[in-house]
Amino acid sequence: MILVVTNKEDVHPTPVIEYLTSKRHPVFRLNTEALLSDYDFTWSCSHDGIDFSITNVKTGLCARSRDIGAVWERRPVLPSELRITNCEEINRHNLTEAGGFLSFLLYWLGTRFCIGQHLYDRSAASKMLQLDVALQLGMQVPPTCFSNCKADIVNFAQACGCVAIKSIESDNVWLGGEDEYVFYAQKAEPQDIAASSEEAFTQTVSFVQDYVDKAFELRVTVVDGEAFACKIDSQAMDEDKGKTDWRQGLDYGIRHEVFPLPDRVTAFCNKFLERIHLNFGCFDFIVTPSGEYVFLECNPNGQWLWVEMETGMNISQAIAECLMRHDKQTTT
Repeated sequence: MILVVTNKEDVHPTPVIEYLTSKRHPVFRLNTEALLSDYDFTWSCSHDGIDFSITNVKTGLCARSRDIGAVWERRPVLPSELRITNCEEINRHNLTEAGGFLSFLLYWLGTRFCIGQHLYDRSAASKMLQLDVALQLGMQVPPTCFSNCKADIVNFAQACGCVAIKSIESDNVWLGGEDEYVFYAQKAEPQDIAASSEEAFTQTVSFVQDYVDKAFELRVTVVDGEAFACKIDSQAMDEDKGKTDWRQGLDYGIRHEVFPLPDRVTAFCNKFLERIHLNFGCFDFIVTPSGEYVFLECNPNGQWLWVEMETGMNISQAIAECLMRHDKQTTT
């Protein structure tokens, strides 16, 4: 059986589960925010060994540890729902305990084949670690600086000529009500950075990279060795509609197409994932006007469904087939 650990809002598991169901392969979906409200579960150990069982109280579907051969850890969230609420402090305590149990459970399940891995996903997301690994593997990366010192950022920008300012982890901020500000990558000239206040740097951590000229960009989704490369035609867009940050172009019809990835870049992606102990990753590259490939980052549990919908590349089937293959190897 394949265990899919996710949340109610995530649509990515749906086509994978539909494919598994069409192949009559057993699959269990665990929406982790509802761990205490929608499931009955027990983990036990004795002289006879270890057993874990979980039942969806709404559907009656059950999974047991002896039957689980592969796990897809697809963006679980902390438990947040209760069958019966109590005072605020008791509710907080109960949900905190459930969150601790879930984390420990996912560490334990990580001994099986996993797409997404509780032990490594967080560390693998480190942008510093990623750039270090990419350099070790001989891939070109943009000169990069993280700092809370204005002088360091200004000097870096002056050395580069033009930089891209990016967010490290928080892509948006709520300003109250329904107002939200999204942090897209921005181009900046050295003089504009020098004109900013000191407080703009000391109150946060600035993440800046040399701005690399682009012919186009690539989103490469790798599933257990198989690479799906999507060309994103960002440079055909206006500056504030995807040219600097292709994510802005998703609302303006930015063009996607299947791209024949060079073997050396595929090999890099696979070696990179091997180094960070993962079987899945979504890579972002710039391809320069001269044809050079520049690594930007790898999202260990990135989004890919929109790529499948735009290009027809069947990433969901590849994930399902991968999980089935390893599930059968483990449980037979």
